[in-house]
Amino acid sequence: MSRVVMFVYNDCTRDARVLREAAALAAAGHRVTIMARPRDVTANTGDREERDGFEIVRVPIPGGWRRVWAWAWYPWRTYGWLGRWVAFRVKSGVRRPPRGWVEIVVILVGLVLWVPWAVVRTIAYGIARLIQPVRRQSTVEWLVRWRYGIAGWARAAADAAPDADVWHGHDLSGLPGAVRGADRMRAGGASPRIVYDSHELFLESGSNARRPAWGKRVLARMERRLSKRADALVTVNQTLAEVLDSEYGPFPRVAVIHNAPARWDPPAERPDHLRGALGLGPDVPVVLYHGGFSPDRGLVPLAEAMLAPGLERAHLAYVGFGGMTDDLVALSAEPRFGGRIHVLPAVSQEDLPAWVASADVGAMPNQPTTANERLSTPNKLFESLAAGIPVVTSDYPERRRIVIDDPDGPLGETCDPTDAMSIGEAIRRIVDLDPAAYADLRRRCLRAAHERWNWETEAEKLVALYADLATAP
Repeated sequence: MSRVVMFVYNDCTRDARVLREAAALAAAGHRVTIMARPRDVTANTGDREERDGFEIVRVPIPGGWRRVWAWAWYPWRTYGWLGRWVAFRVKSGVRRPPRGWVEIVVILVGLVLWVPWAVVRTIAYGIARLIQPVRRQSTVEWLVRWRYGIAGWARAAADAAPDADVWHGHDLSGLPGAVRGADRMRAGGASPRIVYDSHELFLESGSNARRPAWGKRVLARMERRLSKRADALVTVNQTLAEVLDSEYGPFPRVAVIHNAPARWDPPAERPDHLRGALGLGPDVPVVLYHGGFSPDRGLVPLAEAMLAPGLERAHLAYVGFGGMTDDLVALSAEPRFGGRIHVLPAVSQEDLPAWVASADVGAMPNQPTTANERLSTPNKLFESLAAGIPVVTSDYPERRRIVIDDPDGPLGETCDPTDAMSIGEAIRRIVDLDPAAYADLRRRCLRAAHERWNWETEAEKLVALYADLATAP
């Protein structure tokens, strides 16, 4: 069996996809190590953890570049320590003629060149803050962080990693580590494999999507250069595989591994965690959104959808975490919703199926703001089906294929995610079903999850890919 090293730029405590993949490969007999980073990005020390037959090694992000960057880009933050450093070097140089005197001259010339820039940069920053009080990371900062922070971590993680037969990079942030590790092995005469596991269109995800085109082109060139080295592409759905293969391939091997959870059998008595937490009666319809709270997820239109005719009794629960938490709490307090919007903290992965199963509808109206959102098949889609609850989701091709075109019949409804009334109508069509029709819909969802959309099925494809990599010339 193969020795496998994975790279993921997070602390790997809750990354369900990475943890499932590592556990599946370990169960198949591979020796797996995940190279991750500490939760605190400024930490100077890492740690090791054994979990489910594999090891997680957390490597600190090199931090020396931060001081140099602050000296160049935020000079006012460095005045104190820079003054102390100059004073120390001058005192030290005076006592070491003539070499120390030369050092003093070099430092003073550097200061003469740096001071005008520091003054101009400080004034420019102050003007920018007057125009835009809320500071946003500039594209230059973003690229510097990539070059010295993320890529620096990848280099450090690769250097700290054990030898491996397969180097598996998760997303663009993990791919540089996989390539560097493979190069290290090739320098010693080995022939390792590289797997690029792209969970999404990375440069069209989150805040990356809102960067100027010139900034994204810089990283796109890096992604194209590194992905050309990969022996296999792993990604989350067929449409995304085609886009990535066209943009960055062709890849010798492509495996579509959906983000589906393991099969789960609901208890005989349906869980009622949500109604219990919200103090609702057993006959009150509950719509659930669970996961990250971010603008592209359609969370505000989803709340407004609850004002649609026919949903006057229904309640909406947001269960999760993220930057929009305070906004959602404020939204839930608006009188127009009559106390029917609720915000709850995230629950553990172990408890999640029972919480999801206690809802009546799982909603995920991701907005068409980026290509990544339009191509996505979110975890919560498969988690809802695994819990046996029907879904309302954006009418995008991959989601329609799963939800509407299921061979046993629809598993929910699709909607126009930009139209709150369309979302509301889709929800109403489900909650208005008579009990027998609704029970049949739930059984259909659970059957689809057991037969098609489950991790056991997806893991077999990953293990088969690794078997192919081990035997291919």
